[in-house]
Amino acid sequence: MSSTLLRNTGLRSVLRTAPSTTSRRAALTGMTFTRGKATLPDLPYDYGALEPAISGKIMELHHSKHHATYVNSFNTFSEQLASAQASQDIQGQIALQPLINFHGGGHVNHTLFWENLAPAGRGGGGSPEGELARSIEQGWGSLDALKEKFNAALAGIQGSGWAWLVQDTQTGSLGIKTYANQDPVVGQFRPILGIDAWEHAYYLQYENRKAEYFKAIWDVVNWKAAEKRFK
Repeated sequence: MSSTLLRNTGLRSVLRTAPSTTSRRAALTGMTFTRGKATLPDLPYDYGALEPAISGKIMELHHSKHHATYVNSFNTFSEQLASAQASQDIQGQIALQPLINFHGGGHVNHTLFWENLAPAGRGGGGSPEGELARSIEQGWGSLDALKEKFNAALAGIQGSGWAWLVQDTQTGSLGIKTYANQDPVVGQFRPILGIDAWEHAYYLQYENRKAEYFKAIWDVVNWKAAEKRFK
């Protein structure tokens, strides 16, 4: 995960007035916070740069609308939690926790997801290298076998959720885990690579053919980002 803490707000202002939505570009990704508030991270590629795997329109809506909603809602409920804590409203604090988990998880998951992607031939696609490649071969025999198991996990998600390639922080081994809704990867496991199985990630382009989306997205997976997370 990127350690960048400040968003390039000047560039964001320029992006909002750019004439072409699919050619708008942002400077830097990462979990971003300004004065304690979460902010929407910019993307290191144009909205249309992941085509044909993911359309520019989907990327625009997914990033500027869906992810932005998670960020704004997380900030709103965090402020409400602070007020509930100040007034020692225990019931209010308890009621807010699921909302903070959902929207905070949505922010964390999507931030990692954008970093997981890169234009085909320009960081996207191909194969992992180094220790990550060796660990994948040890665990599944080949990258193709991993993709097959991963896509099966994605297809098995009922409703909305994510599939993640995770590393066990205790043993160092890799595994595939699915998480419902926006539950983030925390605790014993470290997120290495995640794919969004929510309908908003693919339906505008693939409709009910989500298996095609699961297959196509590997063409824009950024293995360098995954390698940096693997320890």
